[in-house]
Amino acid sequence: MNFTAIDFETATNHLYSACAVGIVTVRNSVIVDEYYTLIQPPNNEYSYHNIRVHGIHPQHTYRESTFDLVYPAIKTRLQGELVVAHNEQFDRNVLAKTMDYYGLNYQELELADRWECTCRIYRAKGYKPANLSYCSAQNNIELQHHEALSDARACAKLYLLK
Repeated sequence: MNFTAIDFETATNHLYSACAVGIVTVRNSVIVDEYYTLIQPPNNEYSYHNIRVHGIHPQHTYRESTFDLVYPAIKTRLQGELVVAHNEQFDRNVLAKTMDYYGLNYQELELADRWECTCRIYRAKGYKPANLSYCSAQNNIELQHHEALSDARACAKLYLLK
């Protein structure tokens, strides 16, 4: 099984405010690459609610690269891939809206209109709730929730078990 799992954290309620990304590449059902970076969101602005969720503060990202500068590393890992996320609509929209904000062409990634969604898969399997922390706990998958690489890794492991 070959795919790439992704998770974004956002700085505000704006979908273009990516402040962290985790990407896990799977080849022949084995994790072969993990990528994580903090991202400076537009104007390095954060909302209190988002900080409470993921613990990333403006002082963590004020010296980090903006999305347009980390995009080449993201593109290399995503282009033409089968992409998996736990809440695919959220992560897909964060990627698309952030790319649009920076004038980048989402279509060049050659991704499916809808990605694979482990939340949807596990909900269909009867998990209640089907959130990442519950699904991970039920399958003995280590998780530091809302840390983008840990979330992407757990998503990849859940997808491998589907």
